[in-house]
Amino acid sequence: MNTPPKARPFLGFGLGLRKEHYEAILQGQPTVDWFEILTENYLVEGGKPLHYLERIRADYPIVMHGVSLSIGGTDPLNFDYLHQVKALADRIEPVWISDHLCWTGVDGLNLHDLLPLPYTEEALDHVVHRVGQVQEFLGRRILLENVSSYVSYADSEMSEWEFLAGVAETADCLILLDLNNIYVSARNHGFDPYDYLNHVPEKRVWQFHLAGHFDRGDLLIDTHDRTVIDEVWGLYEAAAVRFGTVSTMIERDDDIPPLEVLMKELNRARRIGEQAMREAA
Repeated sequence: MNTPPKARPFLGFGLGLRKEHYEAILQGQPTVDWFEILTENYLVEGGKPLHYLERIRADYPIVMHGVSLSIGGTDPLNFDYLHQVKALADRIEPVWISDHLCWTGVDGLNLHDLLPLPYTEEALDHVVHRVGQVQEFLGRRILLENVSSYVSYADSEMSEWEFLAGVAETADCLILLDLNNIYVSARNHGFDPYDYLNHVPEKRVWQFHLAGHFDRGDLLIDTHDRTVIDEVWGLYEAAAVRFGTVSTMIERDDDIPPLEVLMKELNRARRIGEQAMREAA
């Protein structure tokens, strides 16, 4: 896959698909442009999740977003899991598939967290090799998302954004840029989030995430259980100006409100994004 990325599709403004909203979506046909699913929730042969997903898929574009790839891990890639991901993709035909630039466990133990990598040349080469294996198996480029972090490594040789850009360019993959994660990590580690934005390769970014977090004062924690704050909206506006038409979604995983509440937040994203994208055109 050593060809330049094709022109990215622009899906518009979407939401994470959550079970709490299945019936409201089917009955109300809300003005959501697309939905992102949590891949692991649908890796089953049948049942209600797939039943609802296939009905919603008939009316809306879908993208798949996983949490189990552990692309930076040292355990062998889990090809049983990848077979399931590929089967689901063949079934629902997502516009793209994404996961996280992280590791999630060691020696077969899943820590159920998205853990940051040391930003070294050795780690970069390791991730690039594994991305190549995954993309060869799936027959498509994947998107990798930057994660929020609460620790740093003394051995790191480069910034997080240099590492992310290096993986994307060398592995020939794409980027899901989570703007809340940038803000959380910037506060936790004392860097400028706008420096991050300005050093990410523009053509590799195919999706934005917007979400909320918990502010402890001395530490921000990426919780996805509250609304997007003004500082993250400002970062999104700058990102939309710099990157142009990038599909954008609101991510909410806990304390999930009624669909109409999330729609108000999504409409704010649409207003900010459309204005900024016009400026970028």
